[in-house]
Amino acid sequence: MCKKEEIFNGFTSFRAVYLNAICLAFFFLLSGFSFSQTIPLKFKKTADSLIKAAPKTYTDIDSILKPSRYDTILMRHFNNEAAAKKYFNGQSYALNQLGTWHRNTSSYAKAINLHKQALELAKKADNLELKVYSLNMLSVVYRRMDAIKTALDYAQEALALAEGVKNPSKGLRRSINVSLNGIGNIYQSLKQYPVAIETYKKSLLLEKELNNTLGLAINNQNLGECYEELNDLKLALNYYRKSLALNEEINSDRGRVICNNSIAKIYIKQNRLNEALRILNPTLKKAIAISDKFITTSVYINMGWAYIKLGNFELAETNLLEGILLAKKHDLHLSQALGHEFLSELYSKQNKFDQALQSFKTYKSIEDGINNETNIRYVQDIIFKYDSEKKNNQIETLARQNELIQLKLKKKENTLLISALLLALSVIILYILYKQYQLKNDKKLLTLEQSMLRSQMNPHFIFNSLNSIKLYIINNEKKNAVYYLNKFSKLVRKILEASSLKEITLAEELETAELYMNIENIRFSNEIGFTINIQEGLDVDAIKIPSLILQPFLENSIWHGLSSKEGEKQITIDIQNQDNYLIAISITDNGIGRDASEVIKENKVLKRNSIGITITKERLENFSKDYQNSYDVTIIDLYDENNLAIGTKVVVLIPTI
Repeated sequence: MCKKEEIFNGFTSFRAVYLNAICLAFFFLLSGFSFSQTIPLKFKKTADSLIKAAPKTYTDIDSILKPSRYDTILMRHFNNEAAAKKYFNGQSYALNQLGTWHRNTSSYAKAINLHKQALELAKKADNLELKVYSLNMLSVVYRRMDAIKTALDYAQEALALAEGVKNPSKGLRRSINVSLNGIGNIYQSLKQYPVAIETYKKSLLLEKELNNTLGLAINNQNLGECYEELNDLKLALNYYRKSLALNEEINSDRGRVICNNSIAKIYIKQNRLNEALRILNPTLKKAIAISDKFITTSVYINMGWAYIKLGNFELAETNLLEGILLAKKHDLHLSQALGHEFLSELYSKQNKFDQALQSFKTYKSIEDGINNETNIRYVQDIIFKYDSEKKNNQIETLARQNELIQLKLKKKENTLLISALLLALSVIILYILYKQYQLKNDKKLLTLEQSMLRSQMNPHFIFNSLNSIKLYIINNEKKNAVYYLNKFSKLVRKILEASSLKEITLAEELETAELYMNIENIRFSNEIGFTINIQEGLDVDAIKIPSLILQPFLENSIWHGLSSKEGEKQITIDIQNQDNYLIAISITDNGIGRDASEVIKENKVLKRNSIGITITKERLENFSKDYQNSYDVTIIDLYDENNLAIGTKVVVLIPTI
């Protein structure tokens, strides 16, 4: 009984937080809160620059505003600024983003109004790409509302416009995929699962061509739903997990909630009820946090279903009623029907037959309203008409093209032959140039690796190391001699092995660095303290970095920072994860600093020129070509409160994505 009260109180607290948030927003509006004051100066400058440049495609606008597109305050500001300058393309983009936000928070009437405004502005700007995008967004909203006829009208209008372009842009190709996905959803709503699966798989292939992770995640989720309806639970679960992995990759909270809810539903069907509830409880919190009433309703109903199967009728009723109330409030007819169906089952198990019958009647009434025969016939007629017209248009187009080709072949056979020869020659020349470019890069890479090996195994270092070991032997310090000889041989072996590899694990690199410090420390009578700090939870065995990149920085710290320093000597390596995209490796010494080191270097008769860091930067640049992010090397001079040098810090940023 205590556990039931705890869960129920949890639901109550979520609702309280939600109500408090609404009250707080209302307070700000009443108190004359100025939203203009919250607009960052950086965004204002970005908006002004974008409006001045006035790009026309969705992709170009989105490449600038993507980080801010879910911020309704910033999008309203951009819309107002674009309206003042009559930049209709920018207005259409902003209004569509605001419409999407309202759709995801289940404010469907507002979403429709905003998308329709965006469509009118796209027409005013004569921008086909934004027209198609607006039509697709309207289709999604109406589909969420179970208004299948209207959703299909908008999706097919969008698809017809986009497919009418001979060489569609990337943005239009993306819109074609969205239209296909929307039509697949409508087939799915009509329980035409094989046709829906075929449509989703076609869209999936097109999304792979565009390398669109979000589109891949959506289509995998939809395929999972179809296979679940066909009772192939194993295959459905496989698609849901693929979708979840893709949503994790793009860090989508909404995607994670949808996938986890679907996975839990499969577990309920497999009678893995405790596993399902372990997923659903945190998923409910996240669904409430993102304010998506559509998903929240589904989670409530699934939890109610799970509790029915567990025999916990009190919690089952609480969750089902919460879900039905939310679905009714936001006109989610399918969710209402499903909630009443489960409620009927619950009351039957409790021998409350009058209530069970009433819930069943409500369920059937709602379901009949959604799936009435007129609605289905209309949709099927439209689908048939669209497919027939599309095929007829394709046949006519192919016939015209065939006639033109025949005429051209008869008149220009010689021209085509010469063109083919020129094309073949161009391909051969391009191939030769490509091979030369590849050989040049391979040669540069080989030169870098050779230079790196020479910098790691320079004669000066080898001589000093062997000389130090020799002194131990002469002084009859056998244990030290054997200990350091083992360290030296292990270091040489690691350097030789790593020099043949493009990348190694961070753990192996740190082991090599520690061996190098042990050897170099002999000459300083082990006076140099050396520490490695690794951020908690960071798996250094899973992180790949270029081989042998730390030694040049350690060598600089020893030669230029610590060799001329009196007193305590310390080098510290700190490893941290930065923004999940970069690994930050900091090498800090408490040496004399770069300015004092330069003075000493200038007064030396024999000057030691280190090229190791230059080679390391070139290797990092070559390594970063395979990643989205780039490397960075920053050298920071450290000073105390009296502005006296107290050492140097080198921060190396290495991409992981």
